[in-house]
Amino acid sequence: MARTQAADYDERKEAIVDTAAALFALEGYSGASVADLAKRGKFSKSLIYHYYQSKDDILFDVMISHVRALEDAAKEATAGAEPPARKLRELAHRFMALYVGAADRHKVLLNDLDHLPKARRNEIVAVQRRLIETVQKLLVEIEPALKRKSGASFAAAMLFFGAINWTNTWFNPKGPVSAGALAEMAVDWTLGGVRKAAE
Repeated sequence: MARTQAADYDERKEAIVDTAAALFALEGYSGASVADLAKRGKFSKSLIYHYYQSKDDILFDVMISHVRALEDAAKEATAGAEPPARKLRELAHRFMALYVGAADRHKVLLNDLDHLPKARRNEIVAVQRRLIETVQKLLVEIEPALKRKSGASFAAAMLFFGAINWTNTWFNPKGPVSAGALAEMAVDWTLGGVRKAAE
C-alpha cells in the first residue's frame, strides 16, 4: 500500500526552500551545508533528506521556483490585447515585484547557477531563454525596424534585463524610488535606446 502524503507536505517543503534561499543568498551555496540549513530552519536533517536527496536538489528547487514564477508573470503580462509597450511595462512591474519579494531566490539564481549539474542547469537556462525571447518579441512589435539589424533585438532585450536583473545588489525597497518607479524607468530607458538603435 502506498504511503499517504502528509497534509502539510507542500508547506514543509516550501519552508525548506525558503530557508535554503535565505541561507545560500547569505553564505553562498558552497559555504552552506545541510547541517547549516537544518540549524537555520530548526529542521532535523532527517526531515530535509525526507524531501531532498541532496543539497543540489534543494538548490535546483530554489532556482526553478523563481524562474517559473517569472515565466508565469511574463505570460500574464503579455496575455490580452494591450499594446506591446503596455505589456512590456506590465512585465517590468511584475518582474520587479518578484525581484523584491523573492530577493534571496533571485540572488541565488544570479550567483550559483554554475553549481547545478549540467542537465538541471540547462533546464533553468531554457526558461531564461524563453523570457528573453518574450521581451525580444515585444521589442520588435514596438519597433519593427529592429528586425533589419542583425542581433539588435537580442541586444536590446539583454540590455532591458541588465537594467533590472542586478537591482538586488543596490535597490532599497524602502528608499525614495519605488520598485514600480524603477520598472517604469527601465522601460523608458529601453524604449529610448531601441528607437535610437532602429534609426
